[in-house]
Amino acid sequence: MLFSESIGRKVVSTSTADTVGAVGAFLVDPRSRTVAGLQIKKSKTGDALMWSGISTFGTDAVTVDSADRIVEIGTEELLSELDGKAHRVIGKRVLSTAGVDLGTVDDVEFDPETGTITSVIVDSVSIQGSTLTGVGSYAVVLDHRGR
Repeated sequence: MLFSESIGRKVVSTSTADTVGAVGAFLVDPRSRTVAGLQIKKSKTGDALMWSGISTFGTDAVTVDSADRIVEIGTEELLSELDGKAHRVIGKRVLSTAGVDLGTVDDVEFDPETGTITSVIVDSVSIQGSTLTGVGSYAVVLDHRGR
């Protein structure tokens, strides 16, 4: 599944069948090469959702067992570290660990069951997610030795 397809997707509580928010952004942990959580928009309970709080990440909606899974981003240390424009991936410059400019991130593919980053799409070329080593204010860094 792609980040671009998932932004704006409804978050629904399975206990009430109510929409409790919408996916605003992905919070990527480059150390584990996973989606650590989601930034949530239009929620009354908070602005973040840990990946572990997701029941399912479906093609039409993200489900949670309760709206209480959505918390303030500052209450989760890992999500606080990964929040903000500096840690966004799409649209960012990509550098190899050798310092070579590889292009710009077009999109990111992830496994909706585990949150694992499966590929980073750079200038229409899919590069394995296992090469992700860093995300910062200047660039996304991939351990990639050529295209």
